[in-house]
Amino acid sequence: MSADYSRGVTVIEEGAKKSSVLWLVLDRPRLAWHTWHEGALYVVTGGGEQHLPGLAERRTVEVILRSKDNGARLVTFEADVEVVDQAAEPEPVAALAKERLNALDGEHLTERWAQEATVARLRPRAPSAS
Repeated sequence: MSADYSRGVTVIEEGAKKSSVLWLVLDRPRLAWHTWHEGALYVVTGGGEQHLPGLAERRTVEVILRSKDNGARLVTFEADVEVVDQAAEPEPVAALAKERLNALDGEHLTERWAQEATVARLRPRAPSAS
């Protein structure tokens, strides 16, 4: 792992932990709430949650993190997209559920997601060689 990659991931991790929202470039830039868990970002789409059209079908997505302090662009990077098997990986789903504010069905949130929503893991990609 290169030093540049490690520094890049550190900036991404710090930015992701400080702000609960990010932008995903899909059909257009879309604001999404997320959580950082074990080296990756997690988002949920569908099932009455945020609308992130086409995310689950993508292999990669461009992610933009902004500074929580002043809103300036902190870092932009490509991330590999992987749909999470919610039954097999309950830890990141539980971490994501803790970040969900004002859920009407908080007690049954993860059950609803398992039936109606998609949870995606966005793993920052290694920078390509120039």
